[in-house]
Amino acid sequence: MLEKLFESAMWQTRFLVILAVIFGLIGALVLFIVASLDIYTVAKYAFVTIIENVHPDNFHEDIVSGIIGAVDLYLIAVVLLIFSFGVYELFISPLKQIQQVEDDQRVLAITSLDQLKDKIAKVIVMVLVVNFFQRVLHTKYDGALEMLYFALAVTALSVGLYFLGKVGKN
Repeated sequence: MLEKLFESAMWQTRFLVILAVIFGLIGALVLFIVASLDIYTVAKYAFVTIIENVHPDNFHEDIVSGIIGAVDLYLIAVVLLIFSFGVYELFISPLKQIQQVEDDQRVLAITSLDQLKDKIAKVIVMVLVVNFFQRVLHTKYDGALEMLYFALAVTALSVGLYFLGKVGKN
């Protein structure tokens, strides 16, 4: 009797993950809003600058950097969404709406902890790639050696993304 009561109580503790789900969704929502406001701010800056016929230093770099920064936030929001959906499906209950969607469109369907980890890892790698390119925009190159380092870094990222894609298909 005591064992059955303990096991039942222990099983019910799985609902604690609902906190991670709720706050993950709130975090994703906040990041989507902030990223959208960042895009709006960049667009407003670009249009005002163009209308006033002013061309400040680093104008193009600032615009591209702002948009890439917003994309970075969107990707992090996607990580939080994938995490929230995955944790909910693994610990609470499978989502009926996801099960009704065709296999090709089941991006948020998670059936194992390894699958959740793989999906999150791929998006995190994309966040790092986007962040790298955002930082590269503001880097000043003083010589050929620094340009070579940049080329090697881009090559390493490309090779890494290639193998990441290969692993995902297997």
